[in-house]
This record gives sequence, C-alpha cells and structure tokens, in this order.
Amino acid sequence: MKKTFAVGFRHILIIPATLLTMGIFIKTASAQNNLYSPIPLTNFTEISDTLSDKDIPTGQGGFARDYSVKLEKGDNLSIDLSSENFDSIITLLAPNGTTVAENDDGPDGTSNSLLFTRITETGTYIVRVRSFGETGVGNFKLKVTKLLPVK
Repeated sequence: MKKTFAVGFRHILIIPATLLTMGIFIKTASAQNNLYSPIPLTNFTEISDTLSDKDIPTGQGGFARDYSVKLEKGDNLSIDLSSENFDSIITLLAPNGTTVAENDDGPDGTSNSLLFTRITETGTYIVRVRSFGETGVGNFKLKVTKLLPVK
C-alpha cells in the first residue's frame, strides 16, 4: 500500500512540475522576443523622434534606435539624419545583419549624416540612428527617400 501511494504521489507531483517548467520556458521565450522590436517605417516621409538613454546602448557611451523598412532589389535610397542635440551616425543593415552603408558626417561639414546606396537584395532592412561616442541623446529628424531611377 505504501509503495502504491508513493508511486501515485510521485505522478501527481511530476505532471504539475512539468507543466510549470514548460510555462516558465514559454514565458521566457516570449519575453526575449519582445526585447528587440525595431520601429517600422511604413511610409517614406520625414519623421521626428527622440534618442534617449532607454534606447539600445552602443557600448561606446551612446545609444541607438532602429527602424525597419522593406526594400526591393534595385531601390536607390537616400537616408538623411539630422540633430541639433547630438553628433549623428546613420547605418543601414541588411536582412542578414551586415552593414550595407554608414555615414557619420554629411558633405555639408556638419555632424549630421547623409548616405546614398543601392539595394542589392529584397528584404527587411534596419535603419539605425545613433549618437557618436558619448555625444548623447536628444531630438532628431530622419528621412528615408526612395530615389527615382535615371531614365
């Protein structure tokens, strides 16, 4: 009788413990998926936003904010980033995470950023806005423009 009770009691404990462990794993996995969520750019207009110390730390004392944008092979892009609050850097990352193009200072001699590039692969790209070094946080304007092909 004692052995039957012990075996039955063990089964009663194993099932809830297994379900609890599975629940914790599923909750952890879903929480990890929510940690990184780039802001979608759905239309190509100028946006005003703010880089803050709640954004992605760069490891160099600054912060970064990511935007996702769907692009087609052959698209020609202009990406313009300006801020009066920090020295800006703009980076375009390919769907596989590699850097397509990056610019620190624009051609006008300011610390604003401007880059031009042609897309070689259709997919979702990341436009990363970040501050140079420890230059900080603040307001910025970002404009992603699809340029018309030359005819």
